Parts: sequence; C-alpha cells; structure tokens
Amino acid sequence: MSDATGPDTRRSATRVKVCGVTREADREAVVAAGADAVGVISGVPVDTPREVDAGTAGDLLAGVPPLVTGVLVTMPDTVEQAVDLATAAEPDAVQVHGGLSPGELGALGRRLHGDLVVAVDADADDLRAYAGPADALLVDSVDADGGGGTGQTHDWERTREVVADLDVPVILAGGLTPDNVAAAVETVRPFGVDVATGVERVEDGERVGGEKDSETVRSFVAAATRREVVA
Repeated sequence: MSDATGPDTRRSATRVKVCGVTREADREAVVAAGADAVGVISGVPVDTPREVDAGTAGDLLAGVPPLVTGVLVTMPDTVEQAVDLATAAEPDAVQVHGGLSPGELGALGRRLHGDLVVAVDADADDLRAYAGPADALLVDSVDADGGGGTGQTHDWERTREVVADLDVPVILAGGLTPDNVAAAVETVRPFGVDVATGVERVEDGERVGGEKDSETVRSFVAAATRREVVA
C-alpha cells in the first residue's frame, strides 16, 4: 500500500475498479473514463443481472487493454472450481467472495497466475486472517449469501481503522456513487475503490442492472481521483 501522506496526495493515487461489466460497450466506456480495473462477474450462486457466463467473461476480459487490470469476480465453492474458471477466463486478477477459508484462499493464490483479491464483509471480526493470503482485501457491504452489489454503504470510520491496521492494499466497496465517493476516499484513505450498482444506467427512475451509464462512470472516476471530467 502507498505510504503517501496528506489527503490530496493519497486521493490522487486512489485506484478505481468498475465491477459488474456485462457488455463490450460498457467495458470500453470504463476504460475510456480512466478506470484502473474492469470487473467481470461469473460463477456466482446468487441471482444477479451482473453475472455473465464463463465464455462471455473470457471475451470481455480478453478485450481489456494493457495497463488496465481485468478482474474475474467469482464465488467458488472450492479452490478447484475457482482455478478452472480462472484458467478459462484468463483474467489479470481474481476477486473471490464467499465461503473459502483463509487456508483455501492461500492454496488458490498459489495456483493463480495473477493477483488474488479477497472480498470480506466490512463487519467481520477476522479481517486479518483473510488479509494473509490476499494480494488485496476488498471491504464490502455483503448480503446474506456473501455477495456484494448491495448498493449499501457501511461504517467508513471503522474501515479506516482496518486500512491503518493491515499491511495489504485495501479496496473500499459498498454503496459508492459519484456523489459520495470523494467523501469515502477522504475518510477511509483506501488503496482503491470499487463500484458496480452506483454507476448503472437509470431508466424511468429504476436502475438497469448490469448496464453502465458512461457519463456516471466518468463522474465517478473523476470524483474518486479528483480528475477533471472529460466530455
């Protein structure tokens, strides 16, 4: 994790991942907005419009350009299941939600060619155990099934204590939007931020799950990184 100090320095270095990309056009919009990582969800047992099949995941990740990280987001039941999916999709990194133990995550990390991001519940008491096998820890608001994408924020002050206490990069997720991400970064000082529902297209007052709004994506990246919005 960066050891830079001061709010402006830390915020300017904040990485941004946009997750739940399901379409090629949305992937291109995310990259054009200046995001550092593109998240594609596959192999999850929960019902979500942000999931794609393994073949589509591989195609979307294959189109992520150099210097941008393509992240496979999954909820495997076993290490072998995660390895098989990662082998098929060939991501730069794998983000794991769900029930694998720290020991299983360690075994998984040793078999991956890229980094392992471990997603944890912001309210969990054993974050340090999960940080051990992780290249980065994603602190999220999760539902009863252990999945993210809830659109709900959590206690940022508590998460800031987590950031200060751990040696691995911490990525903040959960209910982030262009309107609140700057405050979240200022409060938590994370290595990076992650957004899915907060940048989705809205039609007739309802969010369209799995479809990103390019202007909202640009606004989010700008707010998270203090960049100017480029039309």
